[in-house]
Amino acid sequence: MADPAAPNATYSWLIFALLTVITWGVYGVFLHKGQTYMADPVNGRYKAFLFVGIAYFLTAVLAPVAVLVLNKATWSFPQAGLWWSLIAGIVGAIGAFCVLLAFGSRGSPAAVMSIIFAGAPIVNAVVAITIERNWANIRPAFLAGVVLAAVGGFMVARYKPAPPKHPAPAVQAGEPTAPHP
Repeated sequence: MADPAAPNATYSWLIFALLTVITWGVYGVFLHKGQTYMADPVNGRYKAFLFVGIAYFLTAVLAPVAVLVLNKATWSFPQAGLWWSLIAGIVGAIGAFCVLLAFGSRGSPAAVMSIIFAGAPIVNAVVAITIERNWANIRPAFLAGVVLAAVGGFMVARYKPAPPKHPAPAVQAGEPTAPHP
């Protein structure tokens, strides 16, 4: 793996990270649209989630199998890697399902996803630091970043623009109009 401090280091990781920001950034909006267009107020969110699962199968099962076959990889899966990966998939799927439940509880995509994307990095940092047993190296700038992320998520969710007001439909030619006083 390339040393990021090396003069000729590649930053392809940054491109992939930014692509993730974009795809996860539109995820909530697209999922909410899918739920709405299912035209089923009771079960629409579950129908939408079913198609998320199908998409995950296509993307997260078939694509890696193809890459593994092309790379002539071994089909050995150490138990610790298997279980941590399975747990990661479960918590990811639970999170995706909870997004839908938040929408079903009248959360707007702008508010729900702002809270998630401000809160998730904080949880990620706390869990990673705990697993690495690295609490002794926390600096004030890190704590300031946590506070700023929390405040930013709150502010985006709290002060998001109100939905647009739908203008009154225009009167079509030939339609009766209200009498003038």
